[in-house]
Amino acid sequence: QVQLVESGGGLVQPGGSLRLSCATSGFTFSSAAMSWYRQAPGKERELVAQILPGAYTNYADSMRGRFTISRDNAKNTVHLQMNSLKPEDTAVYYCNAYSGGLYYWGQGTQVTVSS
Repeated sequence: QVQLVESGGGLVQPGGSLRLSCATSGFTFSSAAMSWYRQAPGKERELVAQILPGAYTNYADSMRGRFTISRDNAKNTVHLQMNSLKPEDTAVYYCNAYSGGLYYWGQGTQVTVSS
């Protein structure tokens, strides 16, 4: 049974930082492409960052330089370090895995950036 469990969301002031984590099980993590997506109210879900098995990373333009995705293959976990947060970063953040031709999603974690 595949599981992706996000954690680390919360309320933060503009300019602050958060670190999201996604603990996974049920598939071969080391060979999976892992991604973070987000969905703000009234908007479509969008890609935030992606990390491939070889640690190649890709970022959405608005997150590049502020967010860092990383993976720990020993712990089957992917992280998203978010710095210099802005109110427009407020959204539910979802962990995604692509493994064996299938996509898997976590339940999401809320990130709210507000003073």
